[in-house]
Amino acid sequence: MSSKMSDRNTKALLISVMAFSCASALAQTTVSSSTTAKTLASTTGSSTTAATASTGATSSSTTAPKATAATGSTTSTSTTTGTATAAPASIWGTYLRPFAANSPWNSRPVNPVLGTDVIPTSSYYPVVTGGIFSTGIFLAKATDTPMTITGLYGAAGVDDADTLVAHPVTLPHWPAKTLPATGSDGHADIYDEVTGILHSLWQLKNVNGKWQAKLYTWTPMAGKGWGDPAHFYHGARATGVPAAAGLIRAHEINDGAPSYNHALAMSMTYNGLAPGYKYPATTTDVDSAKNTGKIPQGSLVMLPANYDTSKIASLPLRKVAETLKTYGAYVVDRNDGTPFAINVEIGTGYDLHHGTWDNAVANELQRMRAALRPVISASSWIDGDGKVTTMAPNLTENKLSMRGPWTRTSGTGTAAFDSWQQAVVFSASPTKTVVTNGNSTGLTKVTWATVASGTTQKFTVSATGGATLRMQLYSGSTVVADSGNLGNGGSARMVWPAGAWFVLTATSGVNVESSVRGELSLTQ
Repeated sequence: MSSKMSDRNTKALLISVMAFSCASALAQTTVSSSTTAKTLASTTGSSTTAATASTGATSSSTTAPKATAATGSTTSTSTTTGTATAAPASIWGTYLRPFAANSPWNSRPVNPVLGTDVIPTSSYYPVVTGGIFSTGIFLAKATDTPMTITGLYGAAGVDDADTLVAHPVTLPHWPAKTLPATGSDGHADIYDEVTGILHSLWQLKNVNGKWQAKLYTWTPMAGKGWGDPAHFYHGARATGVPAAAGLIRAHEINDGAPSYNHALAMSMTYNGLAPGYKYPATTTDVDSAKNTGKIPQGSLVMLPANYDTSKIASLPLRKVAETLKTYGAYVVDRNDGTPFAINVEIGTGYDLHHGTWDNAVANELQRMRAALRPVISASSWIDGDGKVTTMAPNLTENKLSMRGPWTRTSGTGTAAFDSWQQAVVFSASPTKTVVTNGNSTGLTKVTWATVASGTTQKFTVSATGGATLRMQLYSGSTVVADSGNLGNGGSARMVWPAGAWFVLTATSGVNVESSVRGELSLTQ
């Protein structure tokens, strides 16, 4: 028998829906949008109510976004976990060890409680593969030259899941050895060691010497490797994670360790996946309602501690099984007909079947499938440095994006949402430029991070060059809170009403380039 994995993430449909909604909004705006990822274009604003406000000074740079954390979930049955060796702190957030020590990818549950839901059989056997639907991670250095990626097949630009605007993307450093996977997903992740950004591309192709792609996303390599409520799409897999997350890397395969020292990434098929997603996932396939199973994307699945690996003849497969006992695998994507698929970095020659068909390997993969269960709780979590950490939604995390769309109401300067800064950036102008967003598009839609009515939220501004930001919060047609124009460090506390909506007004500095971003977080 043979095994097959072919991802159908319906990202194209997702992005076309976003592009349509954004296009209708952009038709009303005169604000310019840049053609590079460094100065991206518009959409969103969002926020809260004002009681007390404090205006800060007008400067200091905007901060880059951070990602979030994780666990899995489902029903009952107790087990204990394996052990892992803590790594030196300096290695985290690097090409060889992606993401922070306390990232869900680098943390493990202690005494996890497993549910009863089982991954069902499907058309093919489970796989652990470095095949055409996997990815590579390519290292960009300071000496690498820039590269502009355009849209596929003559499209105006690359779909951008953060700005919601298609545009050409210029990366400052492009590795000459970049090679996308040859399957229809065409994944490729590029880590720029200069900027600290991991760029994640979907359907990347080289057409007549020109690079084209369908989707562009990014994440800070020193972050969590998952999306956050404001910047919800950090990578090109269905759950918004980069393809590099949870990947079995070339340098790890024969490192002599009994297991991989991180959680793995897993895709499942329709009859195993439930509709929707759970924390730490921030998005899913747009047609996830077609799923008929019980395990939502974002779940962590593990083998029980008493799973016997001693008789697994294939040492590479035994290493995977030991990892699934200690760290588990996060469900991050959907495939067509394979009960579960775990990816290995392309170009490694990794092949559990050694060019033929190994019944022992196939049968062991089926035994693993039948034993895997979703994690519903754990007595504690240990991060990559061996420290106790928390794997639960951060209720105080920012829930406001500045993506727009923004409409210029006065002035002559330009304004554009810069995804890498997560801020609105104004050009230098002799007079102040004012732009507004009045449709609350920046407020998070992530299901586990919604802003509850009756809660007190803090609206905080970071700005450079004298820019300011104002939030006017409405209940129906009544303004219930107004932050006033806040400069860098300014904040206002607001009680969030039922049915809230708001208007954001951003104002530039004078004669200098300026920028502004707002954050909305729960106060405790």
